[in-house]
Amino acid sequence: MKKELQSAQNVVQNVCKVKKNERVLIIANPGTAAIAQDLYAASMDLGAKTVLIYQSVKTSFDNAEPEVLAAIKTNPDVCFSISENKLGKDPESSARPLIAEDGQKYNHIFDYLLEGKKTMRAVWTPGITQDMFDRTVNIDYDELKKRCKRLGDLFKNVVSVTVTAPGGTNISVPVKGRPLMYDDGDFSKPGNGGNIPAGEVFISPLVGQGEGIGCQGTIVFDGSMTFSDGDAMLETPITCKVQDGYVTEITGAAEARRLLKTITEAELRSFVNEKEGKLPAGMGTVYKKNARNIGELGIGLNPAAGITGNMLEDEKAFTTCHFAIGENYDNDAPSLIHLDGIVRNPTISLLYEDGTMNTIMDKGTLTI
Repeated sequence: MKKELQSAQNVVQNVCKVKKNERVLIIANPGTAAIAQDLYAASMDLGAKTVLIYQSVKTSFDNAEPEVLAAIKTNPDVCFSISENKLGKDPESSARPLIAEDGQKYNHIFDYLLEGKKTMRAVWTPGITQDMFDRTVNIDYDELKKRCKRLGDLFKNVVSVTVTAPGGTNISVPVKGRPLMYDDGDFSKPGNGGNIPAGEVFISPLVGQGEGIGCQGTIVFDGSMTFSDGDAMLETPITCKVQDGYVTEITGAAEARRLLKTITEAELRSFVNEKEGKLPAGMGTVYKKNARNIGELGIGLNPAAGITGNMLEDEKAFTTCHFAIGENYDNDAPSLIHLDGIVRNPTISLLYEDGTMNTIMDKGTLTI
């Protein structure tokens, strides 16, 4: 059996546990056609009612094609977004957010069905390559789940996280009341989904609300970084000063200027989108502010992943953590961007409500 077909079967059978007669939707780009075709074949072999559609490559600022969004609206049991970059935004839901029963607002039909209604399960692979698919999919998912659960237990009653690293990172991250989320490779139940390759835990820091509230300190990205036009290895580290939850200063070389350009573009587009009716009235200011929000702290847990300059894999790599600038995962900091950046060999310590501390990673090595 071809290795790539084996990987596709692993995803379909063991990660998503696709069943006979389930409706499966696969959305791909021409550059991801081989992976999409293997997922299509593996789903069909299980007797699923499978549809495969293509669209052009989308960036962080592009909309998905209307036909793609219409297909997602049919509410498939399983949706695979196999994209070279992004799935694309949902302009209708951005202008008029979808509201779940709990009152939570969603600006994309994909997120609404997955997280709001919890009727769909999903896989999304922004930046997937055939080589990555072959190398990182066939891991021990039972062991990955154990690591994720162990970290989930350790994060209970945590009020803040301190991250330091040899490259210069030194930041305090408030997380009281925030849930730790898993990308553990178990997307078998409605409402569950994540990346392939899987392998991380992540949390949304509390959003800054004034002086002394929010992330405080310095992040030095020294692995790779996401920009509006793609991911890249960093030749020179990017230093971000963070105050009250938001990036206030970005320094470095060409990569730092590239990051600042992406953030500035997101800030400006926020007002343009509001003016054009693509965002609700008054939300331009909110989206602009959150273009500098620290939206995520994640820890890589996939032993087959490495730092390659492709964030889909890099953020899963052992001995790393990552921060994201922009939108978070608790849906209280909407933004046009979510830019991940890798920090090498971090030391991560948890502060609990009772004042005790626990170091869960020491210079990149998990201590759990």
